[in-house]
Amino acid sequence: MKYTRIALMAMLCCSMTAMANHRHVQTFKSGWKFSRTDDAAAVQTTFDDSRWQAVTVPHDWAIYGPFDANNDRQHVAIEQDGQKEALAHAGRTGGLPFVGVGWYRLQFTAPEFGEGRRATLLFDGAMSHARVWLNGHEVGYWPYGYNSFYFDVTPYLNIGGENTLAVRLENFEESSRWYPGAGLYRNVHLIVTDELAVKMWGTYVTTPVVRDEFAKVNVQVELDVPENIDPMKVRIQTDIYDPAGQQVFIASTPLDFYEKDIVTVRTVVTDPQLWSPDTPNLYKAVTSVLYDADTTDVYETTFGIRTIEIVPDKGFYLNGERTLFKGTCNHHDNGPLGAVVNTTAVRRKVRLLKEMGSNAYRTSHNMPEPELVEACNEMGMMVMAESFDEWKRAKMKNGYNRDFAQWIERDIVNLVRRYRNDPSVVMWCMGNEVPDQGTGDGGKVCRMIQDIFHREDPTRPCTVGMDRVDLVLKNGFAHIIDVPGLNYRSHLVQEAYKRLPQQVVLGSETASTVSSRGVYKFPVARRSMAMYDDHQSSSYDLEHCDWSDLPEDNFILYDDLPYGMGEFVWTGFDYLGEPTPYYTNWPSHSSLFGIIDLAGLPKDRYWLYRSHWNKQEHTLHILPHWTWPGREGQTTPVFVYSDYPSVELFVNGVSQGVRTKDRTVDIAATANDESRKALARQQRYRHMWMDVVYEPGTLRAVAYDEQGNACMEQEVQTAGEPYAIELVPEEERPLVAGSEDLAYVTVRIVDKQGRLCPHAQHNVNFTVKGAGHYRTAANGDPVNLQPFHEPQMKAFNGMLTVIVGEHGETGKITLNASAKGLKKGKVELKVE
Repeated sequence: MKYTRIALMAMLCCSMTAMANHRHVQTFKSGWKFSRTDDAAAVQTTFDDSRWQAVTVPHDWAIYGPFDANNDRQHVAIEQDGQKEALAHAGRTGGLPFVGVGWYRLQFTAPEFGEGRRATLLFDGAMSHARVWLNGHEVGYWPYGYNSFYFDVTPYLNIGGENTLAVRLENFEESSRWYPGAGLYRNVHLIVTDELAVKMWGTYVTTPVVRDEFAKVNVQVELDVPENIDPMKVRIQTDIYDPAGQQVFIASTPLDFYEKDIVTVRTVVTDPQLWSPDTPNLYKAVTSVLYDADTTDVYETTFGIRTIEIVPDKGFYLNGERTLFKGTCNHHDNGPLGAVVNTTAVRRKVRLLKEMGSNAYRTSHNMPEPELVEACNEMGMMVMAESFDEWKRAKMKNGYNRDFAQWIERDIVNLVRRYRNDPSVVMWCMGNEVPDQGTGDGGKVCRMIQDIFHREDPTRPCTVGMDRVDLVLKNGFAHIIDVPGLNYRSHLVQEAYKRLPQQVVLGSETASTVSSRGVYKFPVARRSMAMYDDHQSSSYDLEHCDWSDLPEDNFILYDDLPYGMGEFVWTGFDYLGEPTPYYTNWPSHSSLFGIIDLAGLPKDRYWLYRSHWNKQEHTLHILPHWTWPGREGQTTPVFVYSDYPSVELFVNGVSQGVRTKDRTVDIAATANDESRKALARQQRYRHMWMDVVYEPGTLRAVAYDEQGNACMEQEVQTAGEPYAIELVPEEERPLVAGSEDLAYVTVRIVDKQGRLCPHAQHNVNFTVKGAGHYRTAANGDPVNLQPFHEPQMKAFNGMLTVIVGEHGETGKITLNASAKGLKKGKVELKVE
């Protein structure tokens, strides 16, 4: 669901839009004042905030640091990871100062609307325990930091005059297992409508019948209806527009005499264009509310026409076709931007994952931002919208368990009603590894939660990510859920299928393979919980956690088991916090699980998944790099990730032999420790040369198809000494002025021939001139403590990412980069 918006101008206090003057929206951006001082007087309109910090919203107060081991140092035993005794987890939540109180204040003018209007404040998310005052009056409280919420502020708004908005937020210690962010990190809106109008998230579009020739589309509209009007004079006009913007249906419907605030409009769309990841076709329903022929409200709802079905023994079906989830789990942060939502950053994540071949996104372990769901609608990415990391029983001392009893239903209602029209959302995830799965009343709690989801949206299935698989197969917990989701425990997938009545199994969280971009450890072998002095993990992609496994351990399951629905890999992107296996080893403070690092740079594992998931483009990727001074004459294994069945490897022109994927490898024959150590399953999906001897020069891989034809080649060469800085924008497009647009620029340290120097760790300084500004930089190093917002960053294994923002005017941006002993880099970006 959407409401109309215009581009957000960074130099203005807010953006404004109206739909023919019927529905007015202000999105508050600049003009905010912020303070970490907890002063109760800040609610008053006369309070002097002149010494407070001027900020723009969305804003994450903690991402600026500094990093410190004592920020939310948690003395706990992580039961999910098998810890029996409490340890001092220094970097579990990223080592950033998000704990404590923060205040925001905004002075704004509300335009003159006339009488008979309703005003609502909508928060897309606020971290956390938000208390809100308008003109000195407390208008509401909402504790859960990941949810959208709203308050009716009609009695308190000075229409046509000055207004003071004050928001107090508070984050508690030991309230999160990862970096949650802090502040008004999502957008804040003022929505003004007529008293007779569509309610907040008040439309519900369903497609109960979909055929090639036609689709039945039902539009349910819930209204705010004042008591002083004649309901017989109210009519609802519904216009349906196809993906090309052509009107395909129009109808006018009166209110029901007995149910005066809900109208259901039943329509038919001929020759429907279905929504899918490959064809993300979007329709629009425009709902006009008329009273005595005068329009009082116009409300737009974006939706898609598609079907979803869970078929026993066969899995998940989208539009009548069996569809395997090739998904990733992702936290809500945007790397060096912190928790701040930004449309460009969100769409970049979706783009990188789709290019890898992923078709699904799990919003773990919390409710998504609207910008993400909108991007998934438009770009074609299925969404498992998750809700909670806790229910009644605590994981964290100050986690959601404190609010469960009073807020669980309200939080679910807001989640579902906000996103139930979005075609990308195909499943609700009710919880993640909740301790309730092992309690006596856990099944009843689960049924109660699922009942609420079904009441609000009977069209989508529900799941829970369960990690105590052996237990939930015995106590009945897993039997209740529409779709049983298994977190890891891949060795129990077949047993789960045998014992559960649903006759399907979903890998709701898989792999947890760990690696650091550009880091390779010798000798090469499969390892669990491997730790090194440099606090890194090997990018040979053979290291995992005690409870987890490697990509191929899941590939083989969901390739070979017909009832398998696919998987959601932990994780698509590295994130701040949870530096497993370096729980207590500061300065480790960000994860190593990501297929893509914290800077948004793909690790080698990206190409492994791409070789298996992306059926539209070919893949050929060689690892490791081939610059190893001091390893001459030593065994240095080489892996190639490719979708082609066979690859031949050459070292300085000398063939090392052809490796062909062994398609005879199956589940049963490789479900033992000996096969795991022998990398049996890897032989089905990777090309591996374990006995290559290093000598400087050139690695060359040649890929062959089934007929033995050479189809693709790639080379990796030994690099010389670092010589220059190379700046490469990720996208060849101009930035859009006034849209909070960002340019992501890859920084590479190269030799005189332009070859990446994979050991370079230079500190790079940045300057930005013209129609933009420096935003942040990151290098993907999980132990680097440099602040993201300062215009310098060390390269990590020869690379980093710098982010440049436009500031509302057209023109040219010049980004310069310099480092001691290197030729400077320069790139120009357009803003239009």
